[in-house]
Amino acid sequence: MGRIENLVAKYKNHIATPWQKNLAGDQKTIFVVYPPAEERRLRAKLQLFEIATVRTGHKWNSFDFTRTFAEWMARVEYKEIYFEEPDSISMKLHSDFLRYAADQLAAALTADEVDENTVVAVHGVASLYGLAKVSLVLKEVVREIRGRLVLFFPGEYENNNYRLLDARDNWNYLAVPITFQDEMDA
Repeated sequence: MGRIENLVAKYKNHIATPWQKNLAGDQKTIFVVYPPAEERRLRAKLQLFEIATVRTGHKWNSFDFTRTFAEWMARVEYKEIYFEEPDSISMKLHSDFLRYAADQLAAALTADEVDENTVVAVHGVASLYGLAKVSLVLKEVVREIRGRLVLFFPGEYENNNYRLLDARDNWNYLAVPITFQDEMDA
């Protein structure tokens, strides 16, 4: 069995356990953590996670951040100026883009087909790197999580801290980590 298949098996074991009701949003969040070098392999096998979810009696709804920045930038009125002077967009990223990314994820979390038995699976998180902090996006949507939010996270998990793409910046989050390393699984 390959590394991604092992991760799917760990995920399935976790998602199959009865879901506790009345949890805070961050406690309904699951980070599937894998090395950034595994991103393409994981995306190619994302359907295995969906199959595992459905087989445990839950529904699956997927959300991809990959195109979020491009879609937002296409709507920006003065985008040509930002292309000429990229440093001038930083304030807009920290406010407008962060809000846009959070709104897109919130829409996926509150879609009509999503209920307390649904996994909303989020991938393409690496696309936010350098543009918006994942921690801040999650902070904006945590109250919207109905069932479970599964975040496919290319990075590291160590001592209750998550680091996207092995960057120096990290944060502590109450999500359940599912990792390649047995000793890190809770």
